[in-house]
Amino acid sequence: MKTRRQQLISRFIEQQEVVNQAQLVELLLAEQVSATQATVSRDLDDLGAIKVRTALGSSVYALPEFAPDRVAPLDQLRRVMGEWVGEVTSSSNLVVVRTPPGCAHVVASALDRSAVDGLIGTVAGDDTVLCIAGEDSTGKQLAAQLRQLAGIDGGLSHG
Repeated sequence: MKTRRQQLISRFIEQQEVVNQAQLVELLLAEQVSATQATVSRDLDDLGAIKVRTALGSSVYALPEFAPDRVAPLDQLRRVMGEWVGEVTSSSNLVVVRTPPGCAHVVASALDRSAVDGLIGTVAGDDTVLCIAGEDSTGKQLAAQLRQLAGIDGGLSHG
């Protein structure tokens, strides 16, 4: 349910001007998805949504584009990882992070904005994030760090 709700919120923000959380609650209801304003607020935070001013001066929600200088707070990263990551595996300098369908972009965005030691970048699919460890790290070390952030004990590791 959370996955579908956040996918719908992303779609609404990308396809129309969304001015407030109450509007999102109504739009979700039209799609037979019931949510409180507090839930929508948390979803917007998870998605990294921000308010921007349009050319006409109104304030609307937007999903941020690539902004390498914007660092996500560690608490936000832990929350995203804890809620969305199901499995972390590694091989050589690569780490594969599994998420529910449609959620990989949220995890990848949080990781890319996180300044995690040893992570140089991610590539997101639908339910899989490929993380690349830097030269001073290994996939095994990075996977252990990501598992810890996600609250996952152990896990599969190759390499």
